Amino acid sequence: MKKKPNLNFWKLWNLSFGFFGVQIAYALQSANISRIFATLGADPHSLSYFWILPPLMGILVQPIVGTLSDRTWTRFGRRIPYLFIGAAVAVLVMCLLPNAGSLGLTVSAAMMFGLVALMFLDTSINMAMQPFKMLVGDMVNEEQKAKAYSIQSFLCNAGSVVGYLFPFIFTFIGISNVAEKGVIPDSVIWSFYIGAAILILCVIYTTLKVKEWNPQEYEEYNGTSKDSGESEESGSVNWFTLLKNAPSTFWKVGLVQFFCWLAFMYMWTYTNGTIADTVWGTTDVSSEGYQQAGNWVGVLFAVQAIGSVVWAAILPQFKNTKMAYGASLVLGGIGFAMVPFVHDQYLLFVPFVLIGCAWAAMLAMPFALVTNALQGYGHMGAYLGLFNGTICVPQIIAAAIGGTILSLVGSAQSSMMLVAGVSLLIGAACVTVIKTK
Repeated sequence: MKKKPNLNFWKLWNLSFGFFGVQIAYALQSANISRIFATLGADPHSLSYFWILPPLMGILVQPIVGTLSDRTWTRFGRRIPYLFIGAAVAVLVMCLLPNAGSLGLTVSAAMMFGLVALMFLDTSINMAMQPFKMLVGDMVNEEQKAKAYSIQSFLCNAGSVVGYLFPFIFTFIGISNVAEKGVIPDSVIWSFYIGAAILILCVIYTTLKVKEWNPQEYEEYNGTSKDSGESEESGSVNWFTLLKNAPSTFWKVGLVQFFCWLAFMYMWTYTNGTIADTVWGTTDVSSEGYQQAGNWVGVLFAVQAIGSVVWAAILPQFKNTKMAYGASLVLGGIGFAMVPFVHDQYLLFVPFVLIGCAWAAMLAMPFALVTNALQGYGHMGAYLGLFNGTICVPQIIAAAIGGTILSLVGSAQSSMMLVAGVSLLIGAACVTVIKTK
């Protein structure tokens, strides 16, 4: 098996550049879904149900795209066709979803239209996102993978910040941020339009600049399943057997993951209603204050993303991985607990920077702990695929019980930030039971 060649910076950049556009689409979805469905007329107790689809699509689509693209060979490559098709569908849906309230439909029909559009949007985003990770695995040698993924991480965070800020920026330049009852404001609609345009341009750039290896070249650099052994071996082992034999760290980190992702699911679902109530003093979704709060949520999420990048650079300075993980979650829990009591829109930067600390640890620490624990177990790819369930399943559960928890805490959306804070603190406590090598 030949050694993969070193790639210069721009070739590594081109492999992942489309991720910038995909992440803009994902950020627009994350920051605006609750705003869109609340504007269409969804009751706050029902908001979390709309969030079941994104993690459900993720847990279904990503393994399917991975498996199918492994078996695909075309003149355009094996990963890029899925990337391009996913992006094209996402662009179409991004132009339809924010117009759900402008088609003359009844409230229930508009929400159903929005729900179907959201399902297709998340499916297509997942379909477009997964090939970028696979392209790095296919074409980058071991020495350069850290650099390649760091470029991907930078583009991911940069795309998130841009997507989060779009509604705020468009309102600032004069695009209307209010609309009649049940209609999505133009600032949000144009954010999705421009995000869709950037997405397809970025993907076209990657498609034109990246030339995947043909089957013979791929085999020379990556070997066949017989050479590597792992893909054949992984395919012959039952997933339930793998889970039964998984190291205890796999399950203990999974327990921490449950409380972490539950907390962030409630942040994505209820921050808009919380900020509208605590800063702008309104719960009326058709009011100007509610839509201003929606714009500001994008700014706060951008602050969180920037805080996450800064904290990610600090995390390696900790000698104890468990301490870094637990301390980060505690900081995030404190940040969530602060949100309902901060009534100044600019002071909210402080709790969201703290929340960014938890986010940085959640993206890095679980996989570091689990991959270390899996050394010697084999089936690394299969185990990491199964471990992805500790991200998706907690979100599905959190979304399913969100309305019930909201009722139990007095139906105030700001109280869900306290629930999120307590959840992160419980997650931090669970870190203490993890045993590291």
